[in-house]
Amino acid sequence: MEQLHNGFTLDLCPGSFPLSTDSIALADFVRLPKNARVLDLGAGCGTLGMLLMATDPFCKITGIEIDPAANETGLRNAIRNNAQDRYQSICADLRAIAEFIKAGSFDLCVSNPPYFSGGFVSAQHPAARQELLCTPEDLLRAAAYALRFGGDLYLVHKPEKLGQLIGCAAAAGLEAKRLRLVRHRPDSPVSLILLQLRKGAKPGLIWEELYLYNADGSHSEDYRRLYHLP
Repeated sequence: MEQLHNGFTLDLCPGSFPLSTDSIALADFVRLPKNARVLDLGAGCGTLGMLLMATDPFCKITGIEIDPAANETGLRNAIRNNAQDRYQSICADLRAIAEFIKAGSFDLCVSNPPYFSGGFVSAQHPAARQELLCTPEDLLRAAAYALRFGGDLYLVHKPEKLGQLIGCAAAAGLEAKRLRLVRHRPDSPVSLILLQLRKGAKPGLIWEELYLYNADGSHSEDYRRLYHLP
């Protein structure tokens, strides 16, 4: 059982990913409009949903998750946190999103998608790690379909995917508006990127950076903010 902020907790089904910096950093990056209707593409056990609901008591989350065990765990997490009236999760393939989601019905989408397009295939998490069931093109098309005009997709990915993501996003009608580079230390290579894409927006990209540890190895101010530490 993972302890989140504001009293929320997160249970993980067997074989699922532990709570990671990827999701923590993405939740911090998201800017929620008032009473936001949020779609989590590849929701897993509801990690991003729980983090966002712990931050904002008025947002409502809908997850799409293809794995039945993870999907069911997400629903149980919502009940455990007394948030079942603000969280639902659909066990389905996001590539068929038009079959169960109305076009333009969400203010915001979030996603911590599979990172890898080739190489070693994980025996435990093949669909979560590899782009077997969710390529960048699949993800961005689904987000563009679900978002209202002016709505935002927030995602986390590896830095080497940045060019592909921006190119695929543009083809889907999503414009890159904000980019945050995440480093372990101030002089470390970029380890993660956080990207905000807006449906129907004009060009114009804001560039941000954060690092998790100071040069001496102590927690940075960014780290403390992400993990809600004093």
